[in-house]
Amino acid sequence: MSLSAEEYREHLATTSIRAGFSFDGVVLPESREFHVDRMRFHCLDWGNKHLPTIVFLHGGALNAHTWDLCCLALRDDFHCVALDQRGHGDSDWAHDSDYSMGAQLADTKGFVDEMGLDKFILVGMSLGAINSLAFAIAHPQRLTHLVIIDAGPEMRRPGSSRIRDFVNGVQDTVTIEGIIEKALEFNPRRDPKILRRSLMHALRQQPDGTWAWKYDRRRFQALDQETHRAERAKLADGLARIACPTLVVRGAESDVFHEEDGIRLAQRLPDGKFVTVPRAGHTVQGDNPKDLVAELRRFILKGN
Repeated sequence: MSLSAEEYREHLATTSIRAGFSFDGVVLPESREFHVDRMRFHCLDWGNKHLPTIVFLHGGALNAHTWDLCCLALRDDFHCVALDQRGHGDSDWAHDSDYSMGAQLADTKGFVDEMGLDKFILVGMSLGAINSLAFAIAHPQRLTHLVIIDAGPEMRRPGSSRIRDFVNGVQDTVTIEGIIEKALEFNPRRDPKILRRSLMHALRQQPDGTWAWKYDRRRFQALDQETHRAERAKLADGLARIACPTLVVRGAESDVFHEEDGIRLAQRLPDGKFVTVPRAGHTVQGDNPKDLVAELRRFILKGN
């Protein structure tokens, strides 16, 4: 983490107010490391381990900190844990460039086994949503609830291509100002001042003073798009295996996951429900965390 504890606390206090939250105090998570098959993984543990556990999986090129406000808002009722998936954040990069769905499924299982979680709630966004679906199909008995955010078996090429182009295009930008400029072009909903500090979780400063992204660019370069689409399409064949209540969430302004995609996915699930979060694009937890948290509470605690 490139922010000091005090800077991090101040950042959370500022962003929570901007997002419409009102907290009595800001608690920082515990930074934890563990190993799965000789790979080192990092996660953020927000405490209260006696409460039901929610595991959060982020999207591509993001990291565990994308869930900070959601975890802070939910920690009084849940034990919130956010994982840095392989090739992201402070977890190891895959030495063999293996970012297949199977490898990431094994990571998720290894993580929850390491945490000693027999039954838990799984929330995933984008890449994390696909990995969550894969886990729910492979291990349906492990989940009490599943939340899929702005992704499904089908891909919308214009939106997904725009994300891929941004990730590849911004990789060679080495100054904070340049990175912020490109990030705001990609998502103008973000506040520039808040974005600057948020980026400190996603960047490492190099010896020459320039900045580099923490995610492994090879994931986007080496990924065979046709194979990936085929893997995702196969998920549709396993949806009937998902036994737990499942919430499908779409950002109202998303160009990656359309309303008909979300409705169709929810209808194909044994116990699925579809909701739309207003004032949010693809990165729902970053654009409108307050309304997302409200939907999560309604779904998990009230059961509707």
